[in-house]
Amino acid sequence: MQATSAPLHVVLGAGQIGGRVVELLRARGLRVRQVRRTAVGVGPELVAGDIRDLDFARRATEGAAVVYDCMNPAYHRWPQELLPMARGALHGAQHAGARLVALDCLYMYGRPNGPMREDSPPTPCSKKGELRVQLAELRLAADRRGDVPVAIARASDFFGADLAYAVWSDRFFRRILAGRKGQVFGDPDLPHAYTDVEDVARALVTLGTSDRGFGQVWHIPTPPAESTRSLARRLGRALDRDVDVAVVSRWLVRTLGLASPMMREMAEMIYQWEVPFELDDSKFRAAFGWSATPVEASVARVAAWARERYGLAARPVAPASRV
Repeated sequence: MQATSAPLHVVLGAGQIGGRVVELLRARGLRVRQVRRTAVGVGPELVAGDIRDLDFARRATEGAAVVYDCMNPAYHRWPQELLPMARGALHGAQHAGARLVALDCLYMYGRPNGPMREDSPPTPCSKKGELRVQLAELRLAADRRGDVPVAIARASDFFGADLAYAVWSDRFFRRILAGRKGQVFGDPDLPHAYTDVEDVARALVTLGTSDRGFGQVWHIPTPPAESTRSLARRLGRALDRDVDVAVVSRWLVRTLGLASPMMREMAEMIYQWEVPFELDDSKFRAAFGWSATPVEASVARVAAWARERYGLAARPVAPASRV
């Protein structure tokens, strides 16, 4: 049983990362409260409301020692919601006297020319990248003023199981399992860094349970970049299937964007798959002593999930050879 006097960890967000952070924290025996927008399964450890409402933000984070900002609105809602949600998280953490660990992406670096580092200059080439520059400054300014100790953790595109918003989505799996090509953006033969979602959650918890990471930006441990096609074929071999990918052109993305706000906003982000997209995670590895999950292990885990999720037969065991 968790001791009620133990420090409280409050996780904002119940999406691809927030739920994983909650599981890791609870596995450590820590007190956890999850905050989400919709009232599904609300109880003592799960509260619902709009974090942009500063009164709600203060109530939701009351008593917290650490607040994890894992929130990410839909692309087409970023101009209206991204910064107000972050302000709510900072407001709640400040009133609770808590530290804030914030999940971030790489959009602020723009079109990279070499591996991205934490000290790479912000040169956004998209509207969303410009918003991410503002977001980082909002958080780091709060840390500099002494309002809230803030640690920012940046990940590349996610690789993992059960991802709704990633290249490796349900749609990708349903296509390859039907014998069709998985659809991807840009040039699938250029190196592209993918961060294992389990490592994303682990990195956030590492920062939240340490005193060393605040006032800084950190790149989450990520395997060396390899091509999207290569990673898809690794996944295919683990699933006993021949898997290849097909490119969704910019023209098609823009056409689909006429009906889909999400696809309309995706068009400006395709640049990430049109250049080598590599990440330097050496700062985190040196400070905290652990590295990214090896690609083979990540692929095996995702393949095992896919077999269960889509009802695939287990891989046959080769019969022992006779001498």
